[in-house]
Amino acid sequence: MERPLVRILLVEDEEPLRRTIRLNMELDGYHVTTAVDGPEGLEKLRGARFDVAILDVMLPGIDGFTICERARLEGITTPVLFLTARSAPADRIRGLRSGDDHLGKPFELEELRLRVGKLIQRSHDGPVQHLQALHEFGGNRIDLNAFEAVGADGRRHALSQREAMLLRLLLDRPGEVVSREEILQKVWGYDVYPTTRTVDNFIVAFRKYFESEPRDPQHFINIRGVGYKFVP
Repeated sequence: MERPLVRILLVEDEEPLRRTIRLNMELDGYHVTTAVDGPEGLEKLRGARFDVAILDVMLPGIDGFTICERARLEGITTPVLFLTARSAPADRIRGLRSGDDHLGKPFELEELRLRVGKLIQRSHDGPVQHLQALHEFGGNRIDLNAFEAVGADGRRHALSQREAMLLRLLLDRPGEVVSREEILQKVWGYDVYPTTRTVDNFIVAFRKYFESEPRDPQHFINIRGVGYKFVP
C-alpha cells in the first residue's frame, strides 16, 4: 500500500537553515511548504491541512509563538514544533503551553527528524491537542466549532469568528485575568489596529448573550486597568 502523503509547513526566515531542513524533510519523503515570515506562515497554516508545522520563534512580522496561539484560537490543531534560540523559562513555558514540542538552536538534524517523526505519528494516532469546543455555564451553551451559542434564556446567537476566538481565549483560561493587550495581539493581531475599546464592546455583547443581569455580570468580569477574566 502506498504511504499517505505527509505535509509539513516550515516557517523559517534564515535561508540556509530553511533550505537544509527542507532538503532533509523531502529526503524523508515529506511534502514541504515553506514560508519566510510570520504573516506568510500564518496565512499558509490557515489555508491548508498540514501534519506538522515547524515554526521558528524569531520571525519577521509575527513571532512563532503568536502564529501558534492565533491558530489555536481559530481552531487549528496542527501539531507544532518550535525552533528557538530562547532559553528563558518564560519562553519555554509559553512554547509548551501553545505548541507541542520545541528544539533549541543550534540542533542536530537527526534530532529534528526524530522529533518531527514522533509528532507525525501522534497526529496520525489522533489529535495531538484537543481544543474544547463545547462549553456550558450558568445555563448557557456555546459550540465554538459551530459558531453558535444558546443563552440561558433560550435565545440563539450566531457567533462571528472574532467572537469565537475571544471566547475560546477566555473560556480556556477560567479564573485567569487576560489583559486587553494580550487579547488584541492574539485575536486581532498586528495587521489591524483596533483599540482597547473594541475589546470592551465585544465583552458588552457577551454579557447581553450570557449574563442574566448584564449590568451585574457574574461570568465576564472586568478587572479595571488590566483586562477581563471568565468565571464559570
